[in-house]
Amino acid sequence: MFKALVMTQDAEAGMASAAIQDLSLDDLPAGEVTVAVDYSTLNYKDGLCLSAKGGGLVRTYPHVPGIDFAGTVEASSDDRYKAGDKVVLTGWRVGEAFWGGYAQKARVKADWLVPLPAGVEPRQAMAVGTAGFTAMLAVMALEDHGLKPGNGPVLVTGAAGGVGSVATAILAHLGYEVAAVTGRPETGDYLRSLGATQIVAREELNETVKRPLESETWSGCVDAVGGAMLARVLGQMKYGASVAAVGLAGGAALPATVIPFLLRGVNLLGIDSVMQPFESRQRAWQRIATDLPMDKLDAMVQPATLSDLPQLGADILAGQVKGRVVVDLNA
Repeated sequence: MFKALVMTQDAEAGMASAAIQDLSLDDLPAGEVTVAVDYSTLNYKDGLCLSAKGGGLVRTYPHVPGIDFAGTVEASSDDRYKAGDKVVLTGWRVGEAFWGGYAQKARVKADWLVPLPAGVEPRQAMAVGTAGFTAMLAVMALEDHGLKPGNGPVLVTGAAGGVGSVATAILAHLGYEVAAVTGRPETGDYLRSLGATQIVAREELNETVKRPLESETWSGCVDAVGGAMLARVLGQMKYGASVAAVGLAGGAALPATVIPFLLRGVNLLGIDSVMQPFESRQRAWQRIATDLPMDKLDAMVQPATLSDLPQLGADILAGQVKGRVVVDLNA
């Protein structure tokens, strides 16, 4: 038997709630690899899945949320993995359409797993999680489109959140000047500790202006906000610069014009972490192992247990979680 945080739904009311339950291996879904989960984490999607209506992501109940996990292979019918291997899983709609990592055991398809790179422990992998993995994909995409240190400041919006925190730390470690946008002034010291050299108040960028172009300011941008802020930022990018769009905390609408793309050659790069192919995942995790300073990663971590997750899920939806939550499945 093992512990799991299980969402069940009241069929009459159509509302779901979470409770810790004892499950057996027979309760797990089909899959080639069974993993003893050491750590999971909390992302915005997890907050949605933990909500009373499942955030539109959960298909069926009972359900085990948790879109990320890291741990040790216990059994595998796939030759790529053997008992004792350390693995990480992010994406593939695990924790949404399929049972996820808020349990001490998980059974999944072998294709969904990535071997942990040398030097990265399961706890560190979950301090990274989908948020940090997405941040690394964003930095890689910006580099692939010409971003280099010394070209000017790189903007990170929603910088105190999970994606923004890791992006800030990675960019600073690689030698970039990082301008961190936050709506929470109290996070300024935290962001500076991650390497930000400039703190930008959210209010400075949060309203649409009539001018399609403003002064060329940013050599690149990792944007977790979307909405009016992204529209504003597009008009402030330097010639040929790129924005990597990773989130929509400020809304899905984009009240922008095509002028920045036509007159400045600005690029808007969409970053998807869910369906990334294996080679791209492996490359990103190798980069995380070398380019994310682990001391900075430790400073982002808020430890948690299964019983903390319902409240933390509500907190992340309200924008009240700073950095990365790491859930110890054995605590």
